[in-house]
Amino acid sequence: MALDSNISENNVTAVAKVATKVDSSFDAFAQHILVGIYKQFPILGYNIAGITYGQLLVATLLFLFIFFIRGIFVSLFIKYLLILTAKTETKYDDRIVRSLTKPLRFTFLILGLFIFVSVLYIKNHYIYLILDSMIIINIFWIICAFIYALQGIVHKAMNKLSGELSDSLSKFVLRIVYIIVWVTCISSVLSLWGINVTALFASLGLGGLAFALAAKDTAANLFGSIAILVDKSIKIGDWVKVNGIEGTVEDIGMRTTKIRTFYKSLVVVPNQIVANSNIENFSRRDTRRILMRLGLSYDTTNKQIEAIVKDIKALLKSHKGIAKNETLLVNFDNFGDSAKEIFVYTFTNTANWQEYLKIKEDIQYKINDIVTKYGSSFAFPSHSLYIESMPTADTKQN
Repeated sequence: MALDSNISENNVTAVAKVATKVDSSFDAFAQHILVGIYKQFPILGYNIAGITYGQLLVATLLFLFIFFIRGIFVSLFIKYLLILTAKTETKYDDRIVRSLTKPLRFTFLILGLFIFVSVLYIKNHYIYLILDSMIIINIFWIICAFIYALQGIVHKAMNKLSGELSDSLSKFVLRIVYIIVWVTCISSVLSLWGINVTALFASLGLGGLAFALAAKDTAANLFGSIAILVDKSIKIGDWVKVNGIEGTVEDIGMRTTKIRTFYKSLVVVPNQIVANSNIENFSRRDTRRILMRLGLSYDTTNKQIEAIVKDIKALLKSHKGIAKNETLLVNFDNFGDSAKEIFVYTFTNTANWQEYLKIKEDIQYKINDIVTKYGSSFAFPSHSLYIESMPTADTKQN
């Protein structure tokens, strides 16, 4: 009994010490619960490094409770807001609500950590700085979520300025906005920790100069991307050839342009190179050229050649896939080594490669029919050997 009485006195003393340490802002109900727990379970009144077992147990249970209910609460809250926003005509409010899911879950995490620290009565200045920093980050995360949800407005605005480059311009503008937001966020956190951001950059001295020199290429690429967008030389989806690299433009970023080659490899080209290089944009043409040299066998007569040339011209002029306002040439052009050559030069009315190949294929089938129709044939490389005289019997004997 004496031992029990000593334990009880020690526990009461521990409770008194805990009560005096509890912050005035801490809920009185929580204090009452802790005191009741200590009286009911005296062993929980013992402490490690000034923190009782009871405090640790309550803090952990509260944190786990908040951690596990956050998913349920956020899900129900978002569903309720979506019911309200579904009654409006615009879709932007729905996107805003959905984009707030992750920041709200992070808010519950911050709340759980704050309660955990408060119950343990940890008065470490740096811990509260970390919590405050998390709050600032969450605020800017919410701002970014709003920007992401409203990016359609930016896209519409860019579409009015330049329809073809609306995707590239909107992505570029949004990236700039995101960078500004997160730079502001980082500056706010540094200021919270007592770091003067302006003085920090000013104090870099030679280091700042070295940083500026190192960032020279980055600045050149940034201005290169602006030049690309302003000049409208290329856009996403274009088939281009830049600095010897041919393929389809997948992305125009702030620093680089990504080109997917026809071998399916991805080539990343710095924007300053793109801006300063000759750009061959195949997607900007509205026609594609057909160039052929038809080799007819040498036994083809002039009358046959004349008829073949005439029919090929008529074919091309009447073909729906041939551009009517472009150059069209069909002529008996050359006496080749193995054939009489007819030169065919025209343009399709489409730049689409697949459609171009179909048109060219159809024309070649019909040209083949024309050549066969007039009794001629296509020549193939051949050589003729002429012998002036055959050796006599006397010559063979000698």
